[in-house]
Amino acid sequence: MAPSDNQYIRSYTQEDIQQILQLAIARQANDQEKEFTYQQLLEIASELQISPDSLKQAESDWIVQQGEVQQRLAFDHYRQKRFRQRIGNYAIVNGFLLLVDFVGGWTISWALYPLLFSVLAIGLEGWNKFNKNTEEYELEFQRWSRKHLLKKSFNNLVNKFIKIVNG
Repeated sequence: MAPSDNQYIRSYTQEDIQQILQLAIARQANDQEKEFTYQQLLEIASELQISPDSLKQAESDWIVQQGEVQQRLAFDHYRQKRFRQRIGNYAIVNGFLLLVDFVGGWTISWALYPLLFSVLAIGLEGWNKFNKNTEEYELEFQRWSRKHLLKKSFNNLVNKFIKIVNG
């Protein structure tokens, strides 16, 4: 009996096929440590009977997604930087209060209360800053994104004006 006689007919959903192919491509890329060229991408799509137009649209969508991923990474970096600055501010203020309390009576007493409130504030702020699955995070990202888009548009406008004036 041939091996093909023993096998049953397999069927897969589109999602199953995507996952299997994604794993196979990732494994091949890891084994060979290489990147695929656009021509190879076209050949793969052709073998899968994907039209060049669908491939081009999918590539455009992927580029947009990658841009958003990069924006979110920049936004997360910005938030982390602001959080570290706030911790530094709390440390300076509380260090000063502890020093004043210690010099005033050679003991630390009342300065512990602002220190405890600062630690509580830092903890709550840290929880809110690093919890990305909230509506607040999404709203803050949208505000940040609009602000940077507006700043970029303004800079482009100024650069065009400068070119015209110097032109």
